[in-house]
Parts: sequence; C-alpha cells; structure tokens
Amino acid sequence: MPAMVILLTTVALIMFLTGQFFRSPPSTGDQPTRLSGNPEVDMNATELISSKGYPVESHTVITEDGYILGLYRIPHGLHNKAKKGPRPVVLLQHGLMASCDDFLVNPANESLAFVLADAGADVWLGNSRGNIYSRRHTSLDPHTFEFWNFRWDEMAEYDLPATIYYILSQTGHEQLYYVGFSQGTAIAFARFSEDQELASRVKHFMALAPIGRVNNMKSPVFRFLVPFADEIMFFLDTFGHGEFDFPEPFHHQWMGALCQKWGELICENMVFLLCGFDPTSFNASRSDVYLSHVPAGASSFTLMQWVQGVKSGRFQHFDYGEQENLRKYGQKTPPLYNPRNVKVPVAVFRGGHDSLADTTDVEWLLPQLNVTHDIYVPRYQHTDMVYGFDAVTSVYGHIVNIVMGKK
Repeated sequence: MPAMVILLTTVALIMFLTGQFFRSPPSTGDQPTRLSGNPEVDMNATELISSKGYPVESHTVITEDGYILGLYRIPHGLHNKAKKGPRPVVLLQHGLMASCDDFLVNPANESLAFVLADAGADVWLGNSRGNIYSRRHTSLDPHTFEFWNFRWDEMAEYDLPATIYYILSQTGHEQLYYVGFSQGTAIAFARFSEDQELASRVKHFMALAPIGRVNNMKSPVFRFLVPFADEIMFFLDTFGHGEFDFPEPFHHQWMGALCQKWGELICENMVFLLCGFDPTSFNASRSDVYLSHVPAGASSFTLMQWVQGVKSGRFQHFDYGEQENLRKYGQKTPPLYNPRNVKVPVAVFRGGHDSLADTTDVEWLLPQLNVTHDIYVPRYQHTDMVYGFDAVTSVYGHIVNIVMGKK
C-alpha cells in the first residue's frame, strides 16, 4: 500500500507539472507564446521555414472522426522554383510527443525538410492529432477528456490516410514518398499492414529509427513506468484530463531560457536519458531549440499504449482490458499488427546507441519487411536521425537518392 500511495502521488505531481490539473488553454493554431532568447526557440513551423527564406503553405486536413490536422508544405527549394517537370512528393511524419518541427529545427543544410526541397522535392510536413498544430476538432473541445481519448491506433487508422489522400488530391500525384521518424514509422507499419489500398499510394517508405515491437526498449523513462502500467491507467481514467504536455509558456521558459542558463550539458543529457547516450553527432549548442519544440503534445493514452507495448512485447492495438477488448475487438487480447503484410518497399535507417528503437527489436522487424536499404550508423542515438548535425551525410543523402530516383 505505501508503494501505491507513493506511485499515485508521483503520477499526480507529474500530471500537475505537465498541465493535467493546471494548464494554460491549449493552442489551437501555430501561434506559441513569444519569449526572449534564441529566436528559433519561439518560432512556429511557418516561421522556422520562412525565416530561412523558403516558401511555405499552411493546409488543414479533417479526419473521418473530426480531428483537424495542421499540414505544411515547402513546394520548392531556394534555387529550383523554375524546375521543369513534376516534383516527387514527400510526406515527413514526426515521432511521439513531437511535431513537424522535428524536420525544421536545424540549419537549412542540416534539416531534412530543407535538404529535400533543395534537391527538387515537393515537401509536406504532417502533424498527428493532439500536437500543437493539430489541436482542433469539428465538434470536440480540446479542454475535455473526449478530445484526448485517442491512442496512436487512431493516428494510424484516421490521421495517416487523411493526410496522404489530401496531399495526393492537392498535387495530382498517384503516389508519394513517405518518411517516418520513430512513432511516424509505427503508425505506417500498422496502417500499411491493414490497408493495402493506402499502401499502394506509397512509392517508397523511409523508416528513421523504426518502431514496431518495443519490449527491448532500454529507455529508463519507459522502463520505470512499465511495472505500474495498470495503476497509472486506472489513475488517468479516474482523475486525468487525457492530455500529456507542458503548459506552453512554462514549456518554452523551462526548455528554452533555462537551457541557456543551466548550460548545454544538462539539457543535452535530458535528451540522452530518454533516447540513448552518445554525444558524437548531437549539437549541444542547439539544445534550447530542440527542447523548446519537444514535447509538442500528446494524449496520455498514446503514451500508455507504448508502455503497454514494452510490457507485452507485442506490436499490437491498445489493450483496454479483457471485457472492453471483447466488446471492441471480439477477443480478450488486442489484435496484433503484422509487419509481414507491409508490401511497400522500405529503407531502414537505424542507430547503434538508440535506446528506443533497440537493435534487437529492429532486427525482429527487418526480416518481415521488403527492405531495400539497411543503413546502420553505430554511433547514432534516437534523435540523431532528425537532430544529428552529420545526418545529412549519414542518412539524408540516401533519402535524397531514393526520392530523386538515383541509386
């Protein structure tokens, strides 16, 4: 009993600090609060793009279940506006508790979105429900539990198809290239395994730090939560609002200005604690920028689905418990996602020091896929795939070659 009291008190404190009980109103667009410091700390997606001189378009996608998703487009690079012929269309999809800013927060020559645009691609940046750019609904109020009652299952079932079909309708293309990072790979593996029509619209899938089965995940943050998954779920169901995020002004002040005050080493290690330890490719001088853009918002149930995955060792739908599983799925246990049913060609990019996309789990995934490239960077931790200052040579060059039809 004392252990339970300590656990619930800890969860309550986390929820208080992350805005579960005391929150500023959710952002409904891309207008974060302005604070002092590095200007990129307080920039939204359109500002990150336009500040570097690139054209940007803002779009909205409405899912079948009513969520309104923010979608951004970089139609061309700085010097290829007059390029003749159709441009290959690329969708970039972010990871857990993140946003499309994943692909924008480095200098232009080190950020995947800009590298692809300059190579001649038509670049689209997706945002899953619940992050700062996708916090609206046709009928639900983001202050309510009902709005946040979703998991990454729904991102796979609703957000991904809506985004892909919208982009194809806007561009007139039959197919696009898909680049997913972390959770952005998981929702694609899940949906492409169950929806062959959608999968047929993807010419090539580039999986950065691919995620499927996660029972070997070594991140101490997730490992701490696993033994208490059922208790935390009960607590969230009973008292939680459903949102997992930092209040926005607190987030920017804490992760932006205080990173500068405390020093780079402390903030750098905040990233390494979750994602894996290796400073080789991490630009610590930009820690304030990275940590001011992540977390960008998620539902508590999305986080809990990953905790369930670590505990179960299965790549599966959300586990509601036996009674609710029977009602929802017609069986006591959640159905599995089957990567063997993913027929899309997949290029895999993985790191040797990644504590989220663990090597053992990735190697379980690889034989089940139609793998065209297996790029292994031994020194990379999880976020190096999007933040690494040398990712342009280790990873992005391969992606550009695939997208632009080079071998």
